[in-house]
Amino acid sequence: MIIYNVTIQPLWEIHDEWKKWMTEIHLPEMMATGCFLKYQFCRLMDMDESEGPTYTIQYSIETKDDYNCYITNHSTRMRQKGMDLWNDKMIAFRSLMEVVH
Repeated sequence: MIIYNVTIQPLWEIHDEWKKWMTEIHLPEMMATGCFLKYQFCRLMDMDESEGPTYTIQYSIETKDDYNCYITNHSTRMRQKGMDLWNDKMIAFRSLMEVVH
């Protein structure tokens, strides 16, 4: 099992609208790609939230081929949608992890 982790910190000024967009639009669109088995949408605790809260979305992926399919066929479009809406009002970084136990 592989986990594709996206960590995002939206500024407080967009937080409520961004969170609604994530849950109602973006996450369903991500699942509709067919590349992921499930996801968890989490808020990091014990973080400095002076500029905004920090969230992670952990997408479970069955194989590296499924991840490669997402990167090749969907990632540019999906990332661009967020940038078009929020531009410099959020920071995001991504990591790929292998579940070892």
